[in-house]
Amino acid sequence: MILAKRPEIERFLADPKSRARAVVIYGRDHGAVRETAEALAAKVSKDRDDPFANALLVDGDLSENPARLEEELQALSLTGGPRLVRLRLSSERAAIDRAAAEALAQHAQGAFNPDAFLIVEAGALGRDSALRKAAEKAEQAAAIPIYEDEPGDLMRIVREALARDQVGLSSDALELFVGRLPKERGVARAEIERLALYLGPGSGKVAGPQELEAFLGVEPESSLLDAAGEAFGGKSAQAQAGLRRAFAEGEAGVAAVRAAGLHLGRLRRALALMAEGTDPKIAAKAVGVFWKQEREFLRQTRSWSLSELDKVQPDVLEADRACKTSGAPDALLAERLLLSISVRAKRLGL
Repeated sequence: MILAKRPEIERFLADPKSRARAVVIYGRDHGAVRETAEALAAKVSKDRDDPFANALLVDGDLSENPARLEEELQALSLTGGPRLVRLRLSSERAAIDRAAAEALAQHAQGAFNPDAFLIVEAGALGRDSALRKAAEKAEQAAAIPIYEDEPGDLMRIVREALARDQVGLSSDALELFVGRLPKERGVARAEIERLALYLGPGSGKVAGPQELEAFLGVEPESSLLDAAGEAFGGKSAQAQAGLRRAFAEGEAGVAAVRAAGLHLGRLRRALALMAEGTDPKIAAKAVGVFWKQEREFLRQTRSWSLSELDKVQPDVLEADRACKTSGAPDALLAERLLLSISVRAKRLGL
């Protein structure tokens, strides 16, 4: 079965063992996947520190022994009671996907220890994933896709977490803070904890927008915009460093591709304004260039031309399409795009 809506997921998490023997939790947000898996594991196993009642496997375990998962599901808890078997997948290798799918399907049918409960954590499984299909089809299994948090979900998470530390944000400050949170749940949680420490746990303080300025600092997306700017400036090493920072903040490859498209659009509009006689500095300001980036942006306008930008545009569009449809790692696609742009920029003399 498939559990995609929050209410049905919460009902399942409240009493998972009565409805299934195995669950596959998957999605791009590894932090949210892990958080959901931890909540589920807490319901299944009373003592997760007991090595005789718990087993944790990773990709390498199945690579070395494809039957390892079946063996763990067949084993009995030496101390009695339920047994929890967890599998954390960090790769998308077809062989591992198939091995996990076969073990899950058999376990769902009752072939192994009936007191064993299987939790699989995975990345963004595609529709062709055997593991995903097995979890969706089996009556005694569930597939839980984890999607990117909506602003309303993040607001709830922030309010609840801050309330536990007896601090809070005004409505305007909450909206500002949520808008700047990284996309990855685990990183977002760390930022919320950092904010609670900043406000002072137990202080009862409720901060407004102005009080957040020192805490918020630079927007997470600025790393992507910086990376795009470095690429169009012919600085491949700096562009890659900017991408690594952004990915660490939870940004996705598709967002990096969009940042490249945004920078290209700014260059195009600025060049068009300058062709009409607009002063370069006024043109840069008109297209939204921050004053700290103005000098580098104007340097780029002296080398890039509208015709050269027209040659880059198809690459940006193709990278955006590939990130959404090809199934290839979007981070790698973004890196390739920025590298190709930086090579072209160097050829222009940048």
